[in-house]
Amino acid sequence: MRLRLLFAVTLGGIALHCGLPPLPASAQRIDLASTRIVDLTHAFDKDTVYWPTSPSGFELKTLHDGHTDHGHYYSAYLFCAPEHGGTHLDAPVHFAEGAWSASDIPVERFIGEGRVIDVSEKAMSNPDYILTVEDVTDFEAAHGRIPSGAIVLLRTGWGPRWPDRLSYLGDDTPGDASNLHFPSFGPEAVEFLIRERRVGMIGVDTASIDPGNSQNFPVHRLAAAHNVPGLENLANLDRLPPEGATVIALPMKIEGGSGGPVRAVALLPK
Repeated sequence: MRLRLLFAVTLGGIALHCGLPPLPASAQRIDLASTRIVDLTHAFDKDTVYWPTSPSGFELKTLHDGHTDHGHYYSAYLFCAPEHGGTHLDAPVHFAEGAWSASDIPVERFIGEGRVIDVSEKAMSNPDYILTVEDVTDFEAAHGRIPSGAIVLLRTGWGPRWPDRLSYLGDDTPGDASNLHFPSFGPEAVEFLIRERRVGMIGVDTASIDPGNSQNFPVHRLAAAHNVPGLENLANLDRLPPEGATVIALPMKIEGGSGGPVRAVALLPK
């Protein structure tokens, strides 16, 4: 399903369309004066968590920081980073040959109704916990059916552990990803979300949409095979309600890329 999203900024009760044709009555109007914006993104810096086998992390080099010969202040930097680290997108091609790359994903996929499933209490006693179909149906019993095209976010409670690698990943051995422990999605639950609910995207507040102890990444492979992108290392999911948020997660548009950094936010009524 393709979503046609139209937004109007409202000032003093008057919708300003900036020269565009009048919005239909069915269009969604966002009044910024009554909207709360939650940042779902960890900042990129020297402490940003990357997968243990990543050859490097985030690097920021100063090109200029100071006053120029003409007397005005000027700063510019060079950054370098692998695609997969920090708050980022997993494009389907990351685990499925011929699937959508970062630049292929329709932009509508990056904006959708948010649904936040909270398994933090279960994960507290089991760092290898995975989301189950029963968790999903229990969520729906309390909050209604997950709509087609929704962005389903899994709150495990791991967000506050960022950026402590040992606490966040379960192991901080350099170059070794064989002994990680953190919760995430389970393949049966994701298959249900994809086939039965036709979700547009999934995301989690841990380092992977598969649990840390996974070695063959079934969730990645399943989501990728159905062109469902994933969001990893999300922040502040504890500030979102189970329903009612609009999620916007816009990645760098890297031509042919398998992922990339994301600036993700959620819009909520104040």
